[in-house]
Amino acid sequence: MSQETPIARKQYLTPFNVITGIILVIGFVLTVLRFTKGIGAVTNLDNNNPWGLWIGFDLLCGVALAAGGYMTSSACYIFGLKKYHSAVRPAILTAFLGYALVVFALHYDVGRPWRLPYPIFWSQGTSSLLFEVGLCVFLYLTVLFIEWTPAAFEWLGYKKIRGIVVRLTLMLTIFGVVLSTLHQSSLGALFMIAPSKLHPLWYSGYLHVYFFISSMFAGLSMVIFESTLAHRWLHHKMDDTHLAESDGVVLGFGRAASFIMMGYVGIKIIGLAVDNNWHYLATGWGMWFLVELVGFVLLPAILFSMGAREKNLTFIRVAAVWAVLGIVLNRLNVSLIAFNWHLPAADRYVPSIMEVGTTIFIVTLGVVVYRFIALKMPILHEHPDYKQAH
Repeated sequence: MSQETPIARKQYLTPFNVITGIILVIGFVLTVLRFTKGIGAVTNLDNNNPWGLWIGFDLLCGVALAAGGYMTSSACYIFGLKKYHSAVRPAILTAFLGYALVVFALHYDVGRPWRLPYPIFWSQGTSSLLFEVGLCVFLYLTVLFIEWTPAAFEWLGYKKIRGIVVRLTLMLTIFGVVLSTLHQSSLGALFMIAPSKLHPLWYSGYLHVYFFISSMFAGLSMVIFESTLAHRWLHHKMDDTHLAESDGVVLGFGRAASFIMMGYVGIKIIGLAVDNNWHYLATGWGMWFLVELVGFVLLPAILFSMGAREKNLTFIRVAAVWAVLGIVLNRLNVSLIAFNWHLPAADRYVPSIMEVGTTIFIVTLGVVVYRFIALKMPILHEHPDYKQAH
């Protein structure tokens, strides 16, 4: 029997593998604690704050940042912008893993995770917003899985079933856009039932509209961000077509993101005027609101537009990271920071270190699965047997 050489062992003991391994081990321990000791043993949740970091980040941010799937596929297949075709599979994979991890993370947050499918298949409460969100996420996750399968079928050599799924592409894309429109907006509408808890600067009768529109530029920014990381770490898996089209994808998506973000700033100002909440801007909460709106939406939008005009890819990529952070800030403001804003500091929710560790574990798990699929399957390149079929 041959033994591993020191060189082979060194290939496995890379900084990425070591850090990832440590995070996964810690995450496994936290998972055991969560499901043996209960949710109270690992979180700081209470009756005033029943939703914490696992909802604010893992769900709300995860769903928003996974919007690149429906944005990219609709641009390519509905609007006929075939020049973005190379970005479809990475975007679909990112969206699929994003939604899958949202469902995975929900098992940690729900008190009885084995009943997670109950509202979809057995509940009679069909007038609930949570029912609509759950049903749409379940259906869209199924759609994303089917949209992702051609890459797996090409890898496995299943030509016939791959051909069947490819013929369903347009129908799946339309269905996915409809579902995304519903649940992206409904996630915002969930917080409309708590007007006394959410700060007036973030509470609005248009909250569902804000969530949907912000998901559009969140998805575009995430595609650019994911592309930047892929070019850095998975460049060797990209073919000539992907490399030739990548700059056009970044420029086009950056230009689109700048328009949507400017529109978002406009409707946020209109909402502020409709609710007559100008006086809150003179408070500390008002300053924080302006940090979010100006610092993490308007400024990256300007940087997006400058990058698109000057064809400066660095500007656009920096703006994409900036916009992604802005989306995270917005969702955390709505769900955590500006929620229960009237409570004294001692009663405010602060996530425990174990909640943070679990979130890092879930994100790391997504990165590992994405890396495995991108290395093994035709995600960043065309399979040589199917070049004429793409």
